[in-house]
Amino acid sequence: MKKIKIGQIGIGHNHGEGKMLAVQKFPELFEVIGYAEENEKWVEKRGNLPCYKDLPRLSVEEIIEKSDAILVECDVWNLTKVAKMCVEAGKHVHIDKPASGTLAEFEELLNIAKEKNLTVQMGYMYRYNFAIQKLMDMINSGELGEIYQIDAEMSTYHSKEYREWLKKFKGGSMYIFGSHLIDLVVSILGKPEKVYPFIKQTGFEGVYSDDNNFAVLEYDKAIARITNLSVEVNGWGMRRFAVMGSKGTVEIKPIELNVEMTKSTTDIASNAYQDMKEKVDIKDVPTLSRYDEMMKDFYKSVIGEKVNPYSYEHELAVQKTLCRVVGEN
Repeated sequence: MKKIKIGQIGIGHNHGEGKMLAVQKFPELFEVIGYAEENEKWVEKRGNLPCYKDLPRLSVEEIIEKSDAILVECDVWNLTKVAKMCVEAGKHVHIDKPASGTLAEFEELLNIAKEKNLTVQMGYMYRYNFAIQKLMDMINSGELGEIYQIDAEMSTYHSKEYREWLKKFKGGSMYIFGSHLIDLVVSILGKPEKVYPFIKQTGFEGVYSDDNNFAVLEYDKAIARITNLSVEVNGWGMRRFAVMGSKGTVEIKPIELNVEMTKSTTDIASNAYQDMKEKVDIKDVPTLSRYDEMMKDFYKSVIGEKVNPYSYEHELAVQKTLCRVVGEN
């Protein structure tokens, strides 16, 4: 089996550790050459984590030169800039989410990658969630009929420090967390015709970041509702993705870690005034294993074993929709 040489640029992104742990689980697929981090703050804070402490710390230029593929896990605001450097050098990239910079800059990155036939995998982890994948199979097979509504929530009870950090981004928690849900909605319904965002600030503990957000995405026949709140006490338990179609409804809640998936179809819903649903048997995945399937898929795409299931056009559509939701150009 062919190995690919992989390095990581940046350890500042909150998902970076998980991605590195994932590739290290598959030494038959990946030869990890090291990591680069120019910010000493992150080296001091995370450089001694088990996944990094025994790796060579290289320069950004060395990572780009020595790698076949690169994990881009730097601070969010640098993701697109760093990834563009990588694809310009002919390297496949996994880019954590959401894409940063302007929409035009991200589109330029995708165009370069497409011209060079390079894999660009965005770090939207729910794509590889087993419950979400089962839901996508049900939608694609027609089991749920025509899709009319999607109701999604991704909330958390964030620290004061984290909510201060959210001030760096227009749309705050919608930009950071709502992007996961926007990715799924666009996968199912495509780009919305209209977007109605509601971006609010709770002011909790004297912090005024965009931490209380809601958006409605309008389609010809369908509506999608996306919610996130950074002071939701039971945020993890409230994380939810529900799809309602002409033949059935599926709800996943919570989306991961003790995930529960239920379905209601016209076959079992004999009474419109009862809660008629049944559990769907689904594999649960520990949080630190949430990236395993994603990294294996990245490998297959890089070596040409399979076509990346998420096209350049899809990634651009997700980012365009996200920008509309948070009011960013």
